[in-house]
Amino acid sequence: MSEITTIENGKVKLTFKLPAEDYVKALNAAYHRIGSRFAMPGFRNGKAPRRMIEKQYGDAAFWDKELDMAVERACADAVAEQKILPALAPEYSILSYSEADGCEIEATLVLEPTCELGQYEGIEIPMQEYNVTDEMIEEELDKRRHEQARLVAVDRPLELGDTAVFDFAGFVDGEQFEGGTAENYSMVIGSHQFIPGFEEQMVGMTVGEERDVNVTFPEDYHAENLKGKPAVFKVKVHEISYEELPELNDDFASETSEFETLDELKADIRRELSAKMDKDRELAVESALMQQVIDNAKVEIHPELVDAEAHAELHNLEHQLADIGMKLEDYANYMGTTAQDLHERYHKMAADQIKARTVIQKIIDTVKLEPKDEDYEAAVKAYAERQNWDAEKVAEELLPENRMKYAQSAIYEAVVRLIKSSASIIKKEENKE
Repeated sequence: MSEITTIENGKVKLTFKLPAEDYVKALNAAYHRIGSRFAMPGFRNGKAPRRMIEKQYGDAAFWDKELDMAVERACADAVAEQKILPALAPEYSILSYSEADGCEIEATLVLEPTCELGQYEGIEIPMQEYNVTDEMIEEELDKRRHEQARLVAVDRPLELGDTAVFDFAGFVDGEQFEGGTAENYSMVIGSHQFIPGFEEQMVGMTVGEERDVNVTFPEDYHAENLKGKPAVFKVKVHEISYEELPELNDDFASETSEFETLDELKADIRRELSAKMDKDRELAVESALMQQVIDNAKVEIHPELVDAEAHAELHNLEHQLADIGMKLEDYANYMGTTAQDLHERYHKMAADQIKARTVIQKIIDTVKLEPKDEDYEAAVKAYAERQNWDAEKVAEELLPENRMKYAQSAIYEAVVRLIKSSASIIKKEENKE
């Protein structure tokens, strides 16, 4: 029999026993595996009796993985008996032990969050409707013109908007600093890739000209050793070119698309933008509905669970940064924040993610939800779009034998479908062209 005591909301102490038979069995198994490690006068390695070894080295000499596994099995039985759901690995304390009576053990357990669902059916959300405007079409056409543009070399002073190929070397306090040097670097002048003042001072340079560019690094610059420091960059221009855009006419349409006229191309762009807008709107609706359902629920999460998830995510980030030779503090500086702020942000993210998972699972359990064919199809197609799969690959992944790979995504799609089926979208005033 086990006993459970609530320490605080979401955390309990579970007291249970490891029977004497299991305790002794674990000690003997450990003795046979590691007994030879203990030197005993008058005995060959592995031949000294277990009790003699324990007398010399202590009762816990053979408290090894065999006992750990036995305790874990006993704890699992007690957890099942008490019908509780631990969220984290237990912390064990052995209260008493003997070969005659076995072990009495106390486990401290952080439990899975509790959830009281709020409204999740008949949700109403406002959603702005948008139309494709002529300005949007012109922006897309302008983007395509730039994609088809060619660079034309010129023999004149450098202007904003030109592309320059140049060398540069940066110096602080007369010393060249790491990362501040490049050769044949290509950049559109005025694109603000460099720190303020650099590109503007290059305006007017000619091919072959060398010039000193004087700048000051911002106080919030990501490199600690350069923050707020005045610097001199020695610059030499090799090439100057400008972007020559094609004329926007029927020839442009026929040469860059399957359409013969500019009007046909514009109509196709309108269709594409409208389809994208519809998809974006649908995703926005789903996101707003799910967030409303999550906000409506009352979820109690123990802080240690949030700490554990945030720590795991931060640990993963630190490993990724270490692979590129960067520390968390350096990354925080680069992102314009602090390590403390990153910790707080990851804790907020962890809390939000745990709450969302808990609410979704509660809905699944409450309505006994099972994914349908359409949910698997939606899950596969969403993944296929991210991976840029062709139709044949999508069809292959939709086969029944591949479904298990998408089970988690499919059940989420089923929850979204359930909530959307009774939701009301209140349309705001549409924007006008």
